[in-house]
Amino acid sequence: MSDVGIKSGIEIHQQLDTGKLFCSCPGLLRKDEPDYVVNRRLHAVAGEEGTVDVAVEYEKSREREFSYQGYYDNCCLVDIDEEPPHLINEEALKIALQISLLLNCDIIQDTQIMRKTVIDGSNVSGFQRTVLIAKNGYVEVEGVKVEIEKIILEEDAARIVKQLPLQKVTKDSGLKPTKEKVVYRLDRIGIPLVEITTVPDIKSGKEAKEVALKIGEILRSCKVKRGLGTIRQDVNLSVNYPKGKRIEIKGFQDPKMMIKTFDNEIERQGKLIKQNKSEAEVRKALPDGKTEFLRPLPGRARMYPETDLPLLHISRDMINNIRRTLPRLKSEKRDELKKKGLHDELVKVLLKYGKIDEFNELLVVFNKPELIAKILTIWMQDLGKKLKKTKKQIEKVLTIDVIETILQGIQTNNITENDVYEIMEDVVSGKDV
Repeated sequence: MSDVGIKSGIEIHQQLDTGKLFCSCPGLLRKDEPDYVVNRRLHAVAGEEGTVDVAVEYEKSREREFSYQGYYDNCCLVDIDEEPPHLINEEALKIALQISLLLNCDIIQDTQIMRKTVIDGSNVSGFQRTVLIAKNGYVEVEGVKVEIEKIILEEDAARIVKQLPLQKVTKDSGLKPTKEKVVYRLDRIGIPLVEITTVPDIKSGKEAKEVALKIGEILRSCKVKRGLGTIRQDVNLSVNYPKGKRIEIKGFQDPKMMIKTFDNEIERQGKLIKQNKSEAEVRKALPDGKTEFLRPLPGRARMYPETDLPLLHISRDMINNIRRTLPRLKSEKRDELKKKGLHDELVKVLLKYGKIDEFNELLVVFNKPELIAKILTIWMQDLGKKLKKTKKQIEKVLTIDVIETILQGIQTNNITENDVYEIMEDVVSGKDV
């Protein structure tokens, strides 16, 4: 496909595992009934360039009304735009800076928090707070260096609960005409979100997938949320640019789908270019690898400064302190464990159960890496099932000190390696050992 002039990059949005970005509310999603509902209509405003963005104009034309469901204990006046934002969440900022440094980016030490006009209802205020914190980084995938254009820290949006059909409006109903009513929930709004954008140098769906997986590994080494919906991946793609317009494809939950969607979109755009019908737009990724229209592609005209917050200063001391304590990637831990004599399966379970620190601590006492790894993972799990104990109950009894004592018994020839499992079982069962 090299002859079609592909220009592509990816955007990854990852929730951070902290409280909300500009208030003190916890970042927790709820399933119970809300405590209150707020109704709003949103209006278009011009960005700092003095014009209203085309995507904002499109949302305005839809004439929708929005209801927002909230909770007293994890939604507040900031969420419904009735109180100015608080200063930025420092824990979220530090995690975002960790991610930026792991992606080899330059930190922007003095930066302006901005408002990005969003009137699709996902932000009660009609805008999303966002701040550029780093740029000019890179990630290496299979020997190829893919540049990171920028890293942004911003608020996540409210989540849609349901969409209601057109209201019936009569002369005496007192209702304003609206084409649609959308119900959002405020528990997600304000959760910190890191947005990572690559430069448009990606040449295939396979490369896009590999870059997404590598960035995902880096993100998971930091304190981020896990599970469905906590990470969202988009692909920007154009064919024969500038004749073929930029298309943003949103909503990849599985990076593997990027390959099929990438190829289908190249074919779709190729047909439109031949018909001179190519338009810049945002499209939704569908499960079958195809896409559907969402809205016109936003531009820069929807950004303007946040007047309720000061300039954000990131000190050199903060950057240096974070640099000194950067987490290691899973691939680095895997390589280190292999060098210490573990085969692939034991490496996998040790990483799965998060027992690397305990493994390294015990390895200093007794240089039997495979035995220690089995004790900390496979055997402890097996004892839990056998004795009907939870992981927490097992670990409360089989502490590092207890395991160290057992290993010292092997060193002094009081027991053999074959005795270890039985001794562990006796300890958990409360027998005298």
